[in-house]
Amino acid sequence: MNRRRFLVAGGSMIAANAAQADPIVLGVIGAGGRGTFVMTVFQKDPALRVGAVCDVYEPNLERAVSTAGKAQSAAPKIYRNYRDLLADKSIQAVLIATPEHWHAQMVLDALAAGKDVYVEKPLCRTPEEGIKLIEVEKATKQIIQVGMQRRSYDLYLEGQKIVKDGTLGRVRMVRSWWLNNYVGNGGARTAKLDGPLDWEQWQGPVEPHVAPDPFIFRNWRQISAYAGGIIADQGAHVFDGIHLLMSASYPVAVTAAAGKPHRVGYDTPESVVATAEYPEDFIGVFSVNYAAMRYKSRNDQMNHLDGDKARMDIGREDCKVHMEGSEETPAISHRTEKGFGWATDLHVQNFLECVRTRKTPTAPMRLGFQAALVMQMANLSLKHGKRIRWDGKGVVV
Repeated sequence: MNRRRFLVAGGSMIAANAAQADPIVLGVIGAGGRGTFVMTVFQKDPALRVGAVCDVYEPNLERAVSTAGKAQSAAPKIYRNYRDLLADKSIQAVLIATPEHWHAQMVLDALAAGKDVYVEKPLCRTPEEGIKLIEVEKATKQIIQVGMQRRSYDLYLEGQKIVKDGTLGRVRMVRSWWLNNYVGNGGARTAKLDGPLDWEQWQGPVEPHVAPDPFIFRNWRQISAYAGGIIADQGAHVFDGIHLLMSASYPVAVTAAAGKPHRVGYDTPESVVATAEYPEDFIGVFSVNYAAMRYKSRNDQMNHLDGDKARMDIGREDCKVHMEGSEETPAISHRTEKGFGWATDLHVQNFLECVRTRKTPTAPMRLGFQAALVMQMANLSLKHGKRIRWDGKGVVV
């Protein structure tokens, strides 16, 4: 059976197995663009029903409820406070896709309510939040999956096997980059809302609360009170990929350098280099530049694993190995059949399988924290202008 036929057959078997699986009722907390998209991926499981949707921004709530209702026989319940959704006994699992500043508290509250959790990355905003979450994970029987889809992605699992097999020799450095551009998207600090927003509830754990500001609501990822900037947003994915490919543990130290922010209203830089040192005797170097030219999405991110026998290049959809002495023609070449979007399908499937079997998913919280921690240390390095260490218990500044 060739690879294409195998994947098609595999997809058919997954659908058949799901149709016979135990039903799952899902609650969605945070119904923005990403949350609504991932919700539709969950709905590909024939035995899953979206039982409730919660959001504090009315247009998001209305759109997600309408979208969910089109794929099932009944519309989901509507909630405007996530604690009310968690109190709903009919909900078995929750998808948390809110802004980053809410992740840690919502995960804790969902676990306390007895729900299984799929939470988008980054898992948390601070090392202290991560340490607390790891302690709770040790004590809970609930299933937790962090939305780092490379952990379930066939292409990355193939890459991990290549490294483990010794094909590359000793890898002392991994070089990664992610290129895009948001600097050219506009200069004025403007934004608008399309409907009612519960601003106080949206701000939640962030202190101090500020006056309602549509710009913050639209651009929270690049505002330091609410998130870690583009280095944290994309770096969590990239460093998790490095950790997977290299079978790496927590970093020993992280050092970062950055340019100044160039987008009006942003206080986090768009061009950053972070270098992480690992006890496995290698360093991971990640360069993110959102002041570059725009690439097609399949080409905007790449990882180079520099071994002393060969180099492996693995991006969103391709993995190639170049042996020493014959760099022009790859000795090994893999290309995903279904594109990078398939990684999210695989990751959701893994979570739902684990909800049913109670097995450990591919991206539990300890791995989610490991990836988030590198970026938190990078931001601390920028703040303090020095190398930041991790002693296994906490950050040493």
